[in-house]
Parts: sequence; C-alpha cells; structure tokens
Amino acid sequence: MGGSGTIAVVTKGALTNGAASTQANGFFGAFLRFSGFDGIILQGAAPDWVYLYIHDGKAELKDARHLIGKDTFEVERAVKDELRKKEREISVLSIGPAGENLVRFACIAVDTGHAAAHNGVGAVMGSKKLKAIAVERGRGAVPLKDKQSVSRLAREILANTLADKFYESIAAWGTLPAVITASQAGFIPNRNYTTSIHDIAPDKLATYSPQSIRERLKARPNPCWACASKHCHLGEITEGKYAGRIVEEPEYEGLAGFSALVGIDDVTMTVVLANQADRLGMDVNEVSWTIAWVIECYEKGILTRKDTDGLDMTWGNGEAIMAMLGKIARRQGFGNILADGVMRAARHVGGKALELAIHTGKGNTPRSHDHRVMWLELFDTCVSNTGTLETQSKAPLKLLGLPETYDSFDPMTISTVEARIKGAMIFEDSMVTCRFQTATALELLCRAVNAATGWDMDFREAMTVGLRAVNLARAFNLRAGIGAELDAPSPRYGSTPRDGLAAGRGIASHWDKMLRNYYKLMGWDEETGKPLPPTLTGLGLDDVIPQLWP
Repeated sequence: MGGSGTIAVVTKGALTNGAASTQANGFFGAFLRFSGFDGIILQGAAPDWVYLYIHDGKAELKDARHLIGKDTFEVERAVKDELRKKEREISVLSIGPAGENLVRFACIAVDTGHAAAHNGVGAVMGSKKLKAIAVERGRGAVPLKDKQSVSRLAREILANTLADKFYESIAAWGTLPAVITASQAGFIPNRNYTTSIHDIAPDKLATYSPQSIRERLKARPNPCWACASKHCHLGEITEGKYAGRIVEEPEYEGLAGFSALVGIDDVTMTVVLANQADRLGMDVNEVSWTIAWVIECYEKGILTRKDTDGLDMTWGNGEAIMAMLGKIARRQGFGNILADGVMRAARHVGGKALELAIHTGKGNTPRSHDHRVMWLELFDTCVSNTGTLETQSKAPLKLLGLPETYDSFDPMTISTVEARIKGAMIFEDSMVTCRFQTATALELLCRAVNAATGWDMDFREAMTVGLRAVNLARAFNLRAGIGAELDAPSPRYGSTPRDGLAAGRGIASHWDKMLRNYYKLMGWDEETGKPLPPTLTGLGLDDVIPQLWP
C-alpha cells in the first residue's frame, strides 16, 4: 500500500512536556517490518554517542562519536558509506546538531528530508545519546490473512484518494501549490500576524508556483515506499551563493514559514532556509515562528543588535536568518534562548515581547497558517494533546451523518465538529500510513485491516480506537500537570485580524464557551477537562480512572 513505510514516534515531548506523537515517511517502517520487527522501544541513555544498527534479525549499537556535529543529510551518507550499503538497501533515521544540543523543537529526519517534526522528539533522542538508527531492508514477509483482498483494497484506496481534487493535486505536486493558494485566499501567515495581507509582487509570487520551483531545482522524483505519487522530490540549488546544494523539495510549511512569515520573497532563499532547518534537525514550523517573533521584537526595539549577537534581524534578511538557525541548533549565544521555543524565549525577554509571541498554552506553535481565518485548526491546535494537529480531515463528516459544509466562523459549530470527528485522524495515524495516500477513508481502511487480520472492524470501532488514544493522551497530560487552563491560544495567536478576509472576526471572546461545549461532547468534566469515569469505562480504560479520579 502506498505510504505504508511510514513510522510513528511516540514519547514525552520536550516542547510541551506532554504527550508527543508525530510521523515521518520514507522507507524506514517497511524495512523495519521486513526485518521482523514491529517497533523499537528506547529506554535509558548511552554513556557516549552511538547509533543503532538493525540487520539480519538483530540489533547492535555502534560508535557514533565520529558523526557528532554532522547534519542529517551528512549522517545518512556517512552511515551508508560506513556500512557499505546502496541507496535502497538501508534506511537511516537521524538527528542533527539540534537534537544533539537538546533544542526543544528538534526533529528526527528519515531518508533525506522526511521529518518526524513535532514536540521535540529529536531532543528526546539526543538525550539518549542516540545519533541515528539504521535498518537494512530485510527479506521477511508480512503475514496477511487475505493477501489478494489487501492488494485489491490498496488499489481501491488509491483510486478513492485520487478521485478527490485536493489529493489528486497532492499526488502530482505535493503541497507546493498551497503557497500561492494561501496567499490569494488569505491564510498564509504574514510577518508574525502583524498583517493578514501578503504584500508580494505578482512576479515574485509566481516564482513560488510548483512548476517554477521544480524547474528551478531541476527536481527529480524521490518517492517513499510503494508510492506511485510524484509528491516528494530531490533537487539542487542552481543559482547564487548556495548553487550546488542538494535539497529536498520543501513542503508548504517550510515554504510559507521562510517566506511570508519572515518577510522573504526570494524563492531560492526560502528553499535554502527550509532545507537548512531540515539539515540541522529542527521543526520548520517552530523555528520559523521563533525567527518571526525575533524579527518583530527587533523591529520594535524590544531586542537590539547586541541581544541578537550582532545579527541584523530584519524582515527579509535571509543571511541573518541563516546564521541564527545555526546558533539555535548549536545553542550558541542568543540561540541558546531561542532553542527553547517561542513561549519560553518570550518569557525570558519579558515585557512587550510576551504580547508578540504566537503559541498555544502548552508551548507549541501552530502550523504555517494564519489560523485566525481557520478556526477549526486554531481550536484543534490548542486542545490537541500532542503538540500538533489531532483533528483535521472532513472525511468522517458524511459517515457520521454531519453536514459536509458549515459556518467556519461559528464558534459552537466549530467546537462541535471538533468533538464529533475526534478520533478519525488518530485512527488513521495508528495505521501508520501517509494521509496523502489514504485520505482518512475510514470504511476502506477498516476493510483493509479486516483483510490483513481477519477481524471485523467497522468505522465506528475505528473511531473508538482513535478516541481511546485521545483520552489516554489527555490522561497522560493531566498527570503531567497540563490541564484545562493550557487549552488556549496566546494573546497574539487568538487575536482578531485587523485586515484581510477575516478582518474584525475574532475567536477569543467565544473561547470559554467553545471549550465547555467541546469538553461536554467529549464526555469530559466541563471545568477541568478530565475524562469522566463513564467515558473511560466506555473506551475500555477503567485502569485510568483511579489516576484521574482518586
């Protein structure tokens, strides 16, 4: 099945100190399974830097001291050379300098450019002094109850996905078209939310088209395991100071985060910066929001050139941003403060800086969108347990008998939709498949599960599986001290746009009512957000009740 080489990384997140669950694509998941392993559990920490090598049905730790300081692209190449393996004989997962230095939003990179990006999982790996995991492509087979039905359903799932115009575009161009779409539709994040209008010349905006980017990079397809889509590409910078650099074609998040958000209109610099974040091993979302906050603080005199280690942190200054990325990844100078993320950096600076910081109460930043015009994503980002989205797809609406269109600025509708479709996306994530291949098609996914296992799962049971994970993560966070008071946006994140398509429409005044409605529909206490005993019992989580309700 396309996208079935995906992996999920689950741990306690370094950014929120709560649950973390984030995914990456590539070949690692498939190669691991063919090697006879369902997963990897990492406990404790090594006395010195090592990498894990999985091959021939066994796992061994190898010295990684010579890999320290190398970026994720360099680590992958070095490990493959050291083990004398060709490109598709082995898959390498690694951290960059950011993970080594415990940057709170460090990511884990897989197979040149794919990233398990959210909630500091790279810092957790770094705390264990584990630089990389390499897994050879084993010769084992995955046991299936009905192999023919699984193959047929894989084709049916792909056909269903490509029948949707959005996913058809993804298959051809990835998320590249979203920059122009977001700019024109008004949801690209502009200069740290100081405006909702993307002030860019038409000819400059045109250079961010997918056709332009692929031509500029001389891009070539670099698909994930068993994937027929032309989503992922590798390319090369062909002009300017960085000519010759090999890059992974950025996703929308990196393109938006290092263009409109930080005031850059040079597409080559945007691609270079997004790639540098990947190489250093940092979540492009968190680091670009951090840079945008620094620039606004610098522009308003809250930070000075002395504070920024002599860097002229102004809108559009790509070289200064490049230098600051290196400082953050290595915790050098002011970068040491920024390495803890927007929320903690703002608290360190204090005063007016707090008013400019965009983050949730838990401490993570949003995706590279202006969520003030996307209330469902804003609300979901704030109530999510894992430091990233939990509820996104509209696919379950029809299955659940809900209207497929609704007022996206109606507060009670938004909080109701959030609760009603909660669990669907988490179930799909538990399949460890790429959403761009499966499109949250719950009924088809259930049929695939049944064909593979001989079970008899339907979509309502799938929703229950997802809700069980959501409630467990909620209980984990509550035990860690992350309660209802943190289910909220920072003042700037929840602010009312002054211009653009959503000018004057603000979510903040509705927040408390939305939260209570959401808690009620989730079967949680309306004041504390604690899952109620009957809710936990209904999900088979009786053992959690004494931990929340002693």
